[in-house]
Order: sequence, then C-alpha cells, then structure tokens
Amino acid sequence: MEKNTAILETRAEQLAVKIETLISEARQKVASVVNTAQVYTYFEIGRYIVEDEQGGKTRAEYGKGILKRVSERLTERFGKGWSVDTLEKSRRFFIVYSNSATVQRNLNEHKISATVSRNLDAAEIVSTGDQIPKFTLSWNHYQILCHVKDSFARSFYEIEAFKQQWSVRQLQRQIGSSLYERIALSRNKDEVMRLAKEGQKVEKPTDILKDPLVLEFVGLKRDSSYSESDLEGAVISKLQDFLLEMGKGFLFEARQKRFSFEERHFYVDLVLYNRLLQCYVLVDLKMDDLTHQDLGQMQMYVNYYDRYVKEDFEKPTIGILLCERKNDALVELTLPQDANIYAQQYAICLPDKALLQQKLREWIEEYKELNEKEG
Repeated sequence: MEKNTAILETRAEQLAVKIETLISEARQKVASVVNTAQVYTYFEIGRYIVEDEQGGKTRAEYGKGILKRVSERLTERFGKGWSVDTLEKSRRFFIVYSNSATVQRNLNEHKISATVSRNLDAAEIVSTGDQIPKFTLSWNHYQILCHVKDSFARSFYEIEAFKQQWSVRQLQRQIGSSLYERIALSRNKDEVMRLAKEGQKVEKPTDILKDPLVLEFVGLKRDSSYSESDLEGAVISKLQDFLLEMGKGFLFEARQKRFSFEERHFYVDLVLYNRLLQCYVLVDLKMDDLTHQDLGQMQMYVNYYDRYVKEDFEKPTIGILLCERKNDALVELTLPQDANIYAQQYAICLPDKALLQQKLREWIEEYKELNEKEG
C-alpha cells in the first residue's frame, strides 16, 4: 500500500513539473508577444502622428491642440495610459527608429557618412513603408534608447540589451557609464563600426578590456582615503555589478586565492573565469602607481595557473592589473610582446560622457582621413 502511494506521488510530482514548465513557458511567450505588440503599436502610433503633423500646421500649434484632443478621446475609450506625453514619446520613437533603419542599412553596406548619425526632424522623415525595424526589447527599454543621440551607440546598446537580457536598470547604468565609448576606445579602429552592427564580441583577451573600467557602484568617494582591501571588499559586496561591468561570460571563483610555491604562499586578489574565452582571469587591485614588480608578480601568477591549474582544453590564463593610473610604456618595456597580461585603469566615479564622445569622434575622423589618403 505504502509502495503504491509512493509511486503515485512520484508520478504526480513528475507530471506536475512538466505541466508547471509548460505553463511557465506559455506565460513567458504570451508576455513576450504582448511586449512586442505594444512596441510595434507605439511605433505605428508615432507614424500616424508624424504623417498627420506633416500634413498639418506648425509643430507648436499641432502639439497644443490635436494631441490633447486625441489623448482625451483615447482615454475615454481605453482608460489610462494615453496621455499627451505617451503620444509624444510615440512620435519621438518613430522618428528615432525610422532614422535607425537607415543607419542599419548603411552599416550593412559599410557606408559611413556625415548624415548617418544626425538627428532627423519629423519634417525630414520619409515614410518607411514596409521597412519597419525589428524590435526585440520592451517599451521601457526603447524609451531609454531614444535618448541616446549617437545612432551607432544606440544600435550597440540595443543589441547588447537583447543578447545579455539587461533589465531597464542595467541598461540605464551601461548608458550612464558610457560603455559604448569605453569599449570603442579600447578597440582597434577597424573594429569600432562592428560594435554598432554586431555588439560586443568576446573572441580574444583584449575583447574584455575597457578604458576605463568604471566601479562607481562600490560607493567609494574619489577624495576619500581607502586601501586595496577596502576596494576589494567593496567589489565583493557588489559582485553582480562588478561582473556585469567586467563584461560577457565572467564567473566568480575565489577571493584571495592562495597557492604555494617553494614553501612560500601567494594570494591572487580575485580569480574569475570567462566561459566564452574558456580561461582563467586573474585580477590584482593596485592603489599606487603600477611598477615593474607588480607586472612581474602577475606574470608569475599567470605562469603558475597555466602550468598547474589550467586543463589541456582551456585557453592560456589572462592577468589583469586594475590600477588608478596605468603606464603603457612601462608595461610594454617590462613584459614580452606575447604576454597575456594587461594593465587596466579603473575609475570610482562615472566618466565624463561628453569628453569620451568627443575623443571617440576625433578618433573616428582620424581613421576616416587615413583611409581616404590610403584609398
């Protein structure tokens, strides 16, 4: 009797798990369909408003009159959620992503021109017909993306938000920390346009570097006094945010990882693993100016992991020295050219976005001028 009861309970549990999984998947699909339908609806609402506006009077008179009356009628018919503000956001959404469709076509054709990234006014929008952009995020995500003026940056953030399933808060943080500009400035100039077309690719060690790494979430103040252990403790307390800032594919393994060699003990501040690169990433935090002794010590850590920890199927270990100020000349002079060790600057406050954007624009202009001369 007890045996039969146990069998029935087991079968019931197995069946319930299958049904629960099916219901959960169905709810996720329904939610996804609803979100997608909502975004396309707002896009089409924006199209109607722009087309009507182009055929009407000036924008000032239009905005004060027609949208208010449309809002009142929609609210009466469908309830809350159809304010003038919502209609204006729909208008902006259509304008921005009609322009984005043009940008994407230029990217696919490898065209770069001065007109690609400019902000178009409603009067300049030509009906896109059947050329509707493919939307993959929620309406709240797109409201944030609409405020990213640079078309290439916006495309990058949209791709990454979808691939990495960023929440709205995470998307806001990545835009606020100038992730696109920091990655672009850390890349070979030939790879910058690829960011806007494909997002961030992690295929080699240098793909995980940013300039700088921003750790504003740890809560330390620029002018306050803090030690390496303080910084390490702050990073560990915000580990999820730290791994998000480090980039794609990072997993945490250990803090103050000890290994012994010739009866001496050594400690690595942070041991991470990158599943995309399939290798260990050793991180040491440095408060003072980087020295050749720091680089030599990291070289020893990396050698130890490659010889005694790494499995045969794994790639060579990467060493990263996080420091307030890095000296590229010192790194180049101290380490062999094929060393898998990198000095990476960090900042405990958000970078000056305007400064990074200006630097990136100058960088791209130099690249274009060089290509024109070679061409």
